[in-house]
Amino acid sequence: MDIDDILAEIDSDSVPQETRDLQELTRAWIAERAAPELLPWPESLMERTVDRIRQQIELVETQTGNMDPKANFSLIIIQTELERFKYLVRSFLRARIAKIDKHALYILTAGAMKSRLSPSELQYLTAHQSLLHAHYQSSFLSSFPTQLQRLDDTAGGISMIEQPDLDKAVFIRVMRDVHEPVVIEGTDTAFEMRRGDVFVVRYSAIRENVQQGDVELI
Repeated sequence: MDIDDILAEIDSDSVPQETRDLQELTRAWIAERAAPELLPWPESLMERTVDRIRQQIELVETQTGNMDPKANFSLIIIQTELERFKYLVRSFLRARIAKIDKHALYILTAGAMKSRLSPSELQYLTAHQSLLHAHYQSSFLSSFPTQLQRLDDTAGGISMIEQPDLDKAVFIRVMRDVHEPVVIEGTDTAFEMRRGDVFVVRYSAIRENVQQGDVELI
């Protein structure tokens, strides 16, 4: 551990929890928008964020109508902070729902991906896919032969299940040194990652590093 690591830990401990949560939520939002696949649901972060939003809404409702100029100014600051949190949460959830809608069957059939959903997202996915299948069935699938009615058919070596493009190029920032060289599959390209480095690389090459926290998507 060098002096930069020590200073980073001191700075992190001195930052209020609310500020750390805002920074973490912003990183999660950026990563979710950049990643081609659904990332794990940040349960503890979202629980703290939703509780904080609820408390701030109650405070705003309680303080509304107070004629004290100082209180009104404080209320404006609280409302501004509240709107910032609400915007990030809404945009974060929209990015996740877009992926759920696009890759519904893939998520349902891949156990590892299914475990990345929140309980509400899993309920939404199940209900959405059920309604979609019922709509397709009543519209045109019922007129097809039985063997052609499956939406997850893989006959002939061609899968009907749309999967994320894991070879999509993404921007990453290295958060800590990675001792093993990263190899681009199918090529002779290999490179080392050191803390602070920024790369444009295939997502599939650094997928495990993202999950381990070695790098962050930017």
